[in-house]
Amino acid sequence: MVIDWFATIKLFYENKHPLYTKEGIKVFVAANMLTPEKYQQITGEEYKE
Repeated sequence: MVIDWFATIKLFYENKHPLYTKEGIKVFVAANMLTPEKYQQITGEEYKE
């Protein structure tokens, strides 16, 4: 089973899950589970470390 991390993270972020804040999503970028570009698509802000 392949997990679509982008869709999953976006869903939780849009539904205001308490762990899926902008700072929380940066963890997924640091873990190479999400690209900086996808971070920007989800949050609307440019990824900055």
